[in-house]
Amino acid sequence: MTAKSVPRLLTVEQKDDRMSFCTGLRDRAQNDPNFMSSVITGDECWVYGYGPETKQMSSQWSTSSSPRPKKAWQVKSNIKTMLIAFFDIDGLVRHEFVPTGQMVNKEFYKTVLQSLRDAVRRHRPEKWRSGNWILHHDNAPAHRTVTTNKFVAKHNIPSLPQAPYSPDLAPYDFFLFPQLKKTMKGHRFDYVEDIQANATRQLRAITKSDYQRCFRQ
Repeated sequence: MTAKSVPRLLTVEQKDDRMSFCTGLRDRAQNDPNFMSSVITGDECWVYGYGPETKQMSSQWSTSSSPRPKKAWQVKSNIKTMLIAFFDIDGLVRHEFVPTGQMVNKEFYKTVLQSLRDAVRRHRPEKWRSGNWILHHDNAPAHRTVTTNKFVAKHNIPSLPQAPYSPDLAPYDFFLFPQLKKTMKGHRFDYVEDIQANATRQLRAITKSDYQRCFRQ
């Protein structure tokens, strides 16, 4: 038998952590009716100047006797920009693009969290006044440094645990970023500014009901 390819081989400890995190999240969601509405989740992703269409997107209507259409292999563009986005059950809270050449390290991510706090104060005043919001992000190195932990502790920002290598538990992995990239596939943008402008338009086009459906999933 040939081996089956999987994204990551989890250790026994990681599997136990995943079970523990999932059980805890499920219990909180069942016992606290305001839990889901208090979560603000976010992450970073690359947005490309050109992303090839999927096979489904490039399918064509044909008769049973028609030859199968052919399509040349295409690759992603070298022109790209990194997007950082945070959202909750009501919609987008904050997004920004990482300056070209800037790495998302602990110092830069600290400024991102400060901008997020400012965005919560402006766009989610009820959450800001009550302090009833919970940060959810993954286990990327910049998200788990001492600098980041000190910042969230200093400002009393509670955070949710994220099970290792679990994109199905991260709304930005199974909803926001795939939906954003799907709308941009097949379109070509030659400049970073054009990528950013179009990505912003697509983010703002996502409706509140889409975000609510995401959180239910």
